[in-house]
Amino acid sequence: MSRTEKVRKLAGFIWSIAELLRGDYKQADYGKVILTFTVLRRLDCVLEPNL
Repeated sequence: MSRTEKVRKLAGFIWSIAELLRGDYKQADYGKVILTFTVLRRLDCVLEPNL
């Protein structure tokens, strides 16, 4: 599998998850949810070496 195919497959997977989330949240709240999870993930990455 070429790198381009891998990237397309991964992008498709990410978009499928986004579509699942979009169904549970109102469009106006979607950005708030994504921002919250982004901040939590970033904190997880920053604190990981300290565990």
